Amino acid sequence: MAEQKNILFETKDGILYLTISRESKLNALNFNTLEELKNIFNEVNDNKSIRGVIITGAGDKAFVAGADINEISELNELNARKFAEFGQEVFEIIESCHKPVVAVVNGYALGGGCELAIACHMRIATTNAKFGQPEVNLGLIPGYGGTQRLTHLIGRTKATEILMTGDMLDANEAKALGLLNHVEATKEEAIAKAEEILKKIMSKAPLSIGMIVDCVNAVFANDENGYQIEANSFARCVKSEDYREGTKAFLEKRKPNFKGE
Repeated sequence: MAEQKNILFETKDGILYLTISRESKLNALNFNTLEELKNIFNEVNDNKSIRGVIITGAGDKAFVAGADINEISELNELNARKFAEFGQEVFEIIESCHKPVVAVVNGYALGGGCELAIACHMRIATTNAKFGQPEVNLGLIPGYGGTQRLTHLIGRTKATEILMTGDMLDANEAKALGLLNHVEATKEEAIAKAEEILKKIMSKAPLSIGMIVDCVNAVFANDENGYQIEANSFARCVKSEDYREGTKAFLEKRKPNFKGE
């Protein structure tokens, strides 16, 4: 994996650890950082040695505090549309990744940072985490899919309130609304929880995990028949070597040795 300017990465025991590293800017997402995320996740999808991903932000203050205001302030109508569409493209790649992606949120996850977190498959936060879409304070709205994903996750009524007021949610409020999987006291404990979940998932059949991503995403796609995608994916699983290994191991009362084939 090529070296990146704004994102630190390390791979250990099949898990890719990504750290948005613009701490002096509270890890705000600029165009270059989004481009780096896109390049990384395009590689993740094709790299069999990577079985799961953890995304976090550098430092103690922020996961990602938003998009880069310096870039936003220079937008006009034409390039604003392209700006939003590019962010949506990157976050869709993350959401569609066939490897489980967990956001570990420490501190602020606002604007584009909240949108990045909710594009991940799961979210674990520390008790000091704050979530919000404060774009209305700038005369804007979320542009990277926040109006859509937040509504899917927590429902129309509460999402509308948060989007219109720009109010922030603390970690406990976010968990109660279904935005979070777990809340931990410290960043270290949150990362440990993410590792625990990923290691459990990594013991399962990789092809099945990827197809679950497709099926769950189909629930929210108006142009997709989710039940048909589920049936097609089920049939594809039955064609796989992992299916044969899984059923054989069950009958032989042993742990399966899945290879993603």
